[in-house]
This record gives sequence, C-alpha cells and structure tokens, in this order.
Amino acid sequence: MTTKIPTTVITGFLGAGKTTLVRHLLAHAPKGKRIALIINEFGDLGVDKDILAGCGDETCREEDMIELSNGCICCTVADEFIPTMQALLARPEKFDHIVIETSGLALPQPLIRAFNWPEIKAQVTIDGIVTVADASALAEGRFASDEAAVDAQRRQDEMLDHETPLGELFEDQLSVADLVIINKADLVDVATLAKVEANIRAELRPGVGVVHARNGHVDIAALLGMGMGSEDDIANRPSHHELEHGDQTHEHDDFDSFSLRIPAVTGKDELLAIIEATIRDHDVLRLKGFAAIPGAAARLAIQAVGPRVTAYFDRPWKDGEKRDTALVVIGQSPLDRAAITQSLQRAAKVAA
Repeated sequence: MTTKIPTTVITGFLGAGKTTLVRHLLAHAPKGKRIALIINEFGDLGVDKDILAGCGDETCREEDMIELSNGCICCTVADEFIPTMQALLARPEKFDHIVIETSGLALPQPLIRAFNWPEIKAQVTIDGIVTVADASALAEGRFASDEAAVDAQRRQDEMLDHETPLGELFEDQLSVADLVIINKADLVDVATLAKVEANIRAELRPGVGVVHARNGHVDIAALLGMGMGSEDDIANRPSHHELEHGDQTHEHDDFDSFSLRIPAVTGKDELLAIIEATIRDHDVLRLKGFAAIPGAAARLAIQAVGPRVTAYFDRPWKDGEKRDTALVVIGQSPLDRAAITQSLQRAAKVAA
C-alpha cells in the first residue's frame, strides 16, 4: 500500500504573515523531511519565492519551490494548479510533505475541491488548512467580517451595514480552517487579543484550534501531522461566495495590483519613509518587494500592510544579479497607478 502525501494549505488575508510562517516552517521542519512548496504570487514579481529561497536548506531546495504567478490560485485551478500538481507527483523523487501558500486574495474552496480530482486524490491528501489572521489589523476593524469586531467609533459609518468583499473573503478563509493562527499577537494588549479571538471563534466550526503567534513562530508539531483529510469534509465548510453566486467562475474585480522597478534609490530610510507616505496617501492595502540599498551587499526585503512597514536584509546579492528595487502594490480597484508610481519614484537617486 502507498501512503498519500500530506499537504498543508496556508491561507489568510493580505499581509497576515503567511510567508513568515512558511519561512519558520521550512527552517524548523524535522531534519530529513523533504518538502515541496507551491507559492501563489498575486502580481508579476516573484517576491515571495525570492524571500523563501534557501531558508529551508535541504528541507526544501530551490528547485522544489514552484511559483504560480498567473493569477489567484482559485481562479486558475484547472489551468495551472492541477497540471502543476501532476508534474510534481510525476517526479522520480517523492516528497514527504507539500506546503501550499495561497495568494492573500484566494478563495480557498476551489483549491480544496481540486484535491478530489482522481489523479490527485489517489496520491495526495490535505493534512490541514491553516488560516493566518492579523491580530492588529482586526483590532483596528480592518478586514473584519463581523460588525461587532469593528471599533465602536466606526459603527455609525453606513458602509458597515454592508458586507464588503474583504469581509466575505476573510469569512471564507475562516470557514475552511482546521487551525487559525492569530499572528502579530504582540502588537495588541491582552484584552484586545481576547476580543479578536472571540470574534474569530464565532466564525469557526466547532473544534477548530486557535493559537497566538508573533512573527509566525508556531510549534511545528501544531502545523504538520494534523491528518484532517479536509478535502473529504468540503460540505461542512460552506463558502459565502459560492452560496451567493453559485459555482460560477469568479474574478477579483475588487482588487488591483501592479509592479514597478526603481533602478537606484537614495537610501534605506528615505525609501521606507516614502513607502509609508505613499500607502497612507493612496490607501494601498499591501506593498511588498525588495530593494538595492547603496553600499549594502545584501538585498532589502520589504513587507508593508496598511501603515506598518517592515524591512530586513534577507540575503546577499548574487553574482551577476541585477541590483535594483522591485515593488508590488496591491489595493482595492481602481488603484491610481500613475500617482502611486510617481510617489514611489521620489525614492529614486537622481543622476549627478
């Protein structure tokens, strides 16, 4: 008898910390465990793959990382995800585990259903679906599907009377979860964290686990080996989107994204300040990428969610690698691309 390859699906809203969680998982997975990683990038720059490459060493080699960059994974299941899985399973070397990091905009149900395709179901099972939530964002009333989770001062806003696409998406991501990680728990006080957890639990099926984390640090034993077989339980994980729209092809018309490159920037502090101001002035939901900082031998990785901008030097520049700054901007449609680009271009170094 053959044993099915367990697969962990990691979902969650924009900037909740999925990539950070995957980095932690790869770095702390048991020695000798061979992991394949499928990354669904929203946008046309391979930012997440570049950030993750190398962090797993022998656990997940760079050639075992597959990037799906042609759209949100839930919209490209038949065209891209299933052929990718078939190619992965056809490799002569077998994997001990597969990890899928979905786009922050992915509706999870179409992906779960893909695991019931005969060729995939015969060899792979969903070990568990992990949804990552941002404690600080939810505490501020951002991306919350429950009106009770929204700050009291905002309850008079007439927009709160309507369920937004962001709220529907977050609700769907919670409805499928086998485990919810409330990340960035260190950014809120104990009482606020308790309220965030209570609101999340109100959306969950009975028995779904909830853990708190900071910087995506979660015991690997809680992430791997759940043995849920989630694809066989899809009927108990209703989708708000599909109940309302039926089993129709969907598009993410409510979101927009674009990328840009800056050949050279003036400096780290100036760049981060300009990014922060651009996000504030143009209501950008998410910005990520990497930058070439003058005098620095390593590349600066940038992750921004709302007003919070974090940056760290993730790896040295490779020989022959083009050193410039590449950014992906994500927000609600329509984004003012010209104005945002002009704002970010202020970080460019003016040639003497």
